[in-house]
Amino acid sequence: MINTVLDQASGLRKMSQNNNNDVKVIAVTGGKGGVGKTNVSLNTAIALGQQGKRVLVLDADLGLANCDVMLGLRVERNLSHVLSGECELDEILVEGPAGIKIVPATSGSQSMVELSPSEHAGLIRAFSELNTEFDILIVDTAAGISDMVLSFSRAAQDIMVVVCDEPTSITDAYALIKVLSREHGVYKFKIVANMVRTSREGQELFTKLSKVTDRFLDVSMELVASIPYDENMRKSTRKQKVIVELFPSSPAAIAFNKLASKASKWPIPNQASGHLEFFIEKLVNG
Repeated sequence: MINTVLDQASGLRKMSQNNNNDVKVIAVTGGKGGVGKTNVSLNTAIALGQQGKRVLVLDADLGLANCDVMLGLRVERNLSHVLSGECELDEILVEGPAGIKIVPATSGSQSMVELSPSEHAGLIRAFSELNTEFDILIVDTAAGISDMVLSFSRAAQDIMVVVCDEPTSITDAYALIKVLSREHGVYKFKIVANMVRTSREGQELFTKLSKVTDRFLDVSMELVASIPYDENMRKSTRKQKVIVELFPSSPAAIAFNKLASKASKWPIPNQASGHLEFFIEKLVNG
C-alpha cells in the first residue's frame, strides 16, 4: 500500500512537469443512454480542435468503447494494454479529425469496468508519463450512474449533462445530478439540450429539468447549448464522421461550434483542480 501511494505521488509530480500548461477538464455525461452523449463529446472536441485547441478525448466507457468506432478509426491497442504494462499511453493515442487525440478504451471487457487499486495506480502512472501536451481533456463517460461514471464526473472541473426531450432522459439526468450533489458535493452543472426542434424547445426542456432540481436540490445549472435535431447527423454517423467535419454549415454543426467557443472560455480554477494531475488524483481517491 505504501508503494502504491509513493507511485501515485511520483506520478502526479511527473505529470505536472510533463504538461506545463493548465488543462481544462470537461466530463460529458447524461445518465440515460441514447441521448447523443458521445456525439456531443466528439463534435465539441473536434470543433475545439478546429479552433486551434489541443484536445485529448478520454473514452471513459471503459468496457464498451465507441469513440473510435464513431470516427472510423483503426485501433490496435487500447487502455487495457497500458494497464497491463504492454505499452505506454502515448503509444495508444489515435489521431482524429482536426488533430484531436483519443485515448481508446476496450470493448466487451468486464474487467475494465471495475479497476482494482493497483490498476488505478497504473492509470495515474500512465497519465504521468504522457508526453503529449494538450489544453483540454474531454471525458466521454459511460451511460448510467455507476461508480465509474460518478468518479469521472466528480473529478472534472466542468460537467456537461446531455439531455433530450424524453421523460426517461429528464428523470435519469435528475437522478445523476441528485447523486453527484448529495453524495459527492458537486453543485454546478452545464446542461446541453440535444436533438431539439428549436432553441425555444431547448429552453423549455431546461425549464422542465430546472423545476425539479429547484424543488428538491441545492444546485446551480446553466443551459450552455441547444443542439437542433438535424438529419445530417444521421448521415454523418453512417459515414463514421462528425457533423462539424462533414456538414460544417448545418444547424447542428453551427450549434456545436458555438458550444466549443463557450467551453474554451470557461475559466480554469486557480486551486489544485485546475491541473490534470489533480483530476486523476480526485478520480482515484474520490
